[in-house]
Amino acid sequence: MDLDDLEPRHSKKKAAPVNLQLMDIAELEDYIAELRAEIERAEAMIGSKKAVRSGADALFKKN
Repeated sequence: MDLDDLEPRHSKKKAAPVNLQLMDIAELEDYIAELRAEIERAEAMIGSKKAVRSGADALFKKN
């Protein structure tokens, strides 16, 4: 069984685009900061999952 099989499945739907025309400069800057924080969170999760997979691969490595 693959470790990914244990993760809940989420649809591959993309978030609805935000109408940037309605935002002022400060709101756009805040929006960018929120997106960057979410990207960092996703990258941290990727790193965590890679570490788990690497550990599992090392544990079950065939000689």
